[in-house]
Amino acid sequence: MFKKMIPSLFTFSNLTFGMLSILFSLNGKLKTSAIMLILAAIIDRYDGRIARRFSATTNFGKELDSLADLISFGAAPAILSWVLFLNSYSIIGYFICILFPIAGAYRLARFNVTEFKNVYSGVPITVAGAIMAFINLISLYTKVYPLILSIIMIFLSYLMVSKIQFKKI
Repeated sequence: MFKKMIPSLFTFSNLTFGMLSILFSLNGKLKTSAIMLILAAIIDRYDGRIARRFSATTNFGKELDSLADLISFGAAPAILSWVLFLNSYSIIGYFICILFPIAGAYRLARFNVTEFKNVYSGVPITVAGAIMAFINLISLYTKVYPLILSIIMIFLSYLMVSKIQFKKI
């Protein structure tokens, strides 16, 4: 029984790091916020593997993982980006901030209703969110123009909803 709960504990850890990221962003602790997202990505890498290893894969687990991913890799990077640079763009900043988790939600929903054949259609939200976390972290230490960060965020949003095929690694 306990073995079947372990993957969900990993998923809840992912969600916890995502929520902590949001809270740290709101408190101006942007470096810590980005690090929380990186930790969420590391944890997320293993929940599915552990579920398969323990023969504990379920539709419930798949849905729970998607909900956690939407927070950790959709909402949290968008909020971090808002605090870091998007808030300076007025209405366009709002649009970009909202676009990212919407694209991620669409990507997750499409994945959940499609049979997976070791090829992703569109960039996974975990990859897009982790990239934004790394880029935001780097921008805290170097001069990266907000326009470039915004373009990257829009491009990642597009890649999530695209039909471009990515082989699972």
